[in-house]
Amino acid sequence: MLDTSRNYYPVEDILRTIGAMSVNKMNVFHWHITDSHSFPLLVPSEPDLAAKGSYGPDMLYTPDDVNKIVQFGLDHGVGIIPEIDSPAHTGSWAEAYPDLVTCADMFWWPAGSMWEGRLASEPGTGHLNPLNPKTYQVLKRVINDVATLFPEPFYHAGADEIIPGRWKADPAIQSFLSNGGTLSQLLEIFVNSTFPYIVSLNRTVVYWEDVILDGNIKVPTTALPPEHTILQTWNNGHENTKKIVSSGYRVIVSSSDFYYLDCGHGDFLGNDSQYDQQTSDNSGNGGSWCGPFKTWQTIYNYDITYGLSEEEANPVLGGEVALWSEQADPAVLDARIWPRTSAMAETLWSGNRDETGKKRYAEATDRLNEWRYRMVQRGIGAEPIQPLWCIRNPGMCNTVQPFA
Repeated sequence: MLDTSRNYYPVEDILRTIGAMSVNKMNVFHWHITDSHSFPLLVPSEPDLAAKGSYGPDMLYTPDDVNKIVQFGLDHGVGIIPEIDSPAHTGSWAEAYPDLVTCADMFWWPAGSMWEGRLASEPGTGHLNPLNPKTYQVLKRVINDVATLFPEPFYHAGADEIIPGRWKADPAIQSFLSNGGTLSQLLEIFVNSTFPYIVSLNRTVVYWEDVILDGNIKVPTTALPPEHTILQTWNNGHENTKKIVSSGYRVIVSSSDFYYLDCGHGDFLGNDSQYDQQTSDNSGNGGSWCGPFKTWQTIYNYDITYGLSEEEANPVLGGEVALWSEQADPAVLDARIWPRTSAMAETLWSGNRDETGKKRYAEATDRLNEWRYRMVQRGIGAEPIQPLWCIRNPGMCNTVQPFA
């Protein structure tokens, strides 16, 4: 998964990434196109969303760009799945439609408030308003155009990280809540108004797990028939994977503890007091919420069906690494992805154990080292995993005993 909203990636960077995926035998590019920060997709029926919500006319994707990316993917065995996240993560929509978005352009964590009173989990506020009929008029035109642009039979609808304070800031929603309504009912109204429409376009709907597993705001499983729904998990590792398959859904595993490629690079907030200390350097978590940095070994050794029976593992469709772009852009794109993602490709296609059941990360090191150099020769800026000396002295950089 690549996030192109926080920072923009030119088409050639996306094509290079898809080409690298192909040679690594990876077959799905999940494109998180839009978010609160920018709306870079030029939607033919709603051109103002990109005209006003992108970072600029040279930082958007036209239908011709999308067609080029989709066709390149098809030619290289990589399907392109679009994500237009909503109703949260939609602050950028307010540039064109301020009346559809609650608390857009407000400071994300007001001074003096507790964390529970925040308006967003990071800078960039805004939720679509489920009670405004115009929300669905605009959103359905977006959905229809996106389904037309992307031929894969999947539409990722997001539905993650609903922040209570954002909806509660709207007067109409305040009235709804004061009359006995709940935030979960608001989300259900939104899902019931969009899910059937997406299905009517012959698309299976993918949601982040929050839509049924969030602790505060979620919909009942009766609202999302499993035959038309796939859930993508990012929290609580194996525990949430098991919850999802036990509820009858197919699942894509993107555990932030193992598969988030942006973790461990600190945080992007200015005036961050956690760094003002003399006795610790945040080395335990890399200074970010999902730290530390996910090494290739960490990724390689993760078993996405751990703790599941054979029957429970059947709905696990696969794993997906994610590069969120708060602190990534084209300058670091290749190194953030490769060769760590190569490690995931091997373990998901071929397993990470030998015929005796022993984890084979020692021999995988040599393979990955050689493969990293091959990718570099192909023009992919994969980062090194060992000094050249290790390659010239096979086995000398392994250990034969466990660390205490």
